[in-house]
Amino acid sequence: MKKINTFLLSTAALAVCFALPIASQAGNPDRAGSAGAGQLLVNPWAQSNGLAGTNMATAFGLESIFLNTAGLAFIEKSELAFANTQYLSGSGISVNSIGFATTTGNGAVLALTVMSMGFGDIPITTEELPEGGIGSFSPSFSNIGVSFAKAFSNSIYGGVTMRIIGESISNVRASGVCFDAGIRYISASDERLKFGISLRNVGAPMRYAGDGLTVTATPQGSPLALTMLQRSERYELPSLVNIGFGYDIQSSAFFSTTLTGQFVSNSFTKDQFGGGMEVSFRETLVIRLGYMWEPGIGSEQDNTSAFTGPAAGFTLNIPSNSDGGVIGIDYGYRTTNPFNGNHSIGIHITI
Repeated sequence: MKKINTFLLSTAALAVCFALPIASQAGNPDRAGSAGAGQLLVNPWAQSNGLAGTNMATAFGLESIFLNTAGLAFIEKSELAFANTQYLSGSGISVNSIGFATTTGNGAVLALTVMSMGFGDIPITTEELPEGGIGSFSPSFSNIGVSFAKAFSNSIYGGVTMRIIGESISNVRASGVCFDAGIRYISASDERLKFGISLRNVGAPMRYAGDGLTVTATPQGSPLALTMLQRSERYELPSLVNIGFGYDIQSSAFFSTTLTGQFVSNSFTKDQFGGGMEVSFRETLVIRLGYMWEPGIGSEQDNTSAFTGPAAGFTLNIPSNSDGGVIGIDYGYRTTNPFNGNHSIGIHITI
């Protein structure tokens, strides 16, 4: 167990060392659109969507894996969660996610998460039949994550995630592996103050391959047709760095208020800044408001994101047994332009 602890702490420390240089150099809008595996930037969980994803320093449980795996270490028993997101509502894109986490002893937590995206049925078109009418296809995007997090002390928490990525249609596919690592720190002098840093989506480039990249043609002067394979270009993963804080401005058994702030340094698009507020009533009803800003937001000429900034959501927790078990219903909404926003609905069960 000592070796595992040393490995995890070393990995998280290395993540911080790599994250700081990336944070200082990232945010290059000229590279926007040049990365692939965009599914890694889609938040599938409802609670954090209600805060516009600004709660990386305060999120805990399965919800935290997308933002900062270190938050997984705050699970005390076991947790099961699943969520559905209508992504850019009206576009026909849906995101489904499910996860399970359990403690393994000595402050360690192990989790498995699965996320998939559905795009509906897209008409097949060709050069001869640009209007379609010959059937449809449905792309398959998914990733499976295995996460491990541990509490090293009352102040320091760390976690790592390995994700297997898959993207395909019937005759073309790509697969790859990426890693996340993060650290959460709670101030020893004031436990209301929390900090976090995470490095996400670090991995080798991916490449599409398959029969769909072949072309049948007849060379000039030859009576025979030849099938030629076109090699696709490799594409990078959308790596980024999250740096955030949280502060409990009021905390009691009956009422608590938490402020969140976050800076996202993207390697392939603009940097983002955001903040949010979470208000909890007896830990039964939780209301969330958030805002994420980036340069050009709201401008018709300079805007490069469908998100327009504001987000809101809530959680309703219902006790399920006398041992602290809870069944929670989560909802998160983020405004977009165009389309009708992102609607995320989820259920989490603490066992």
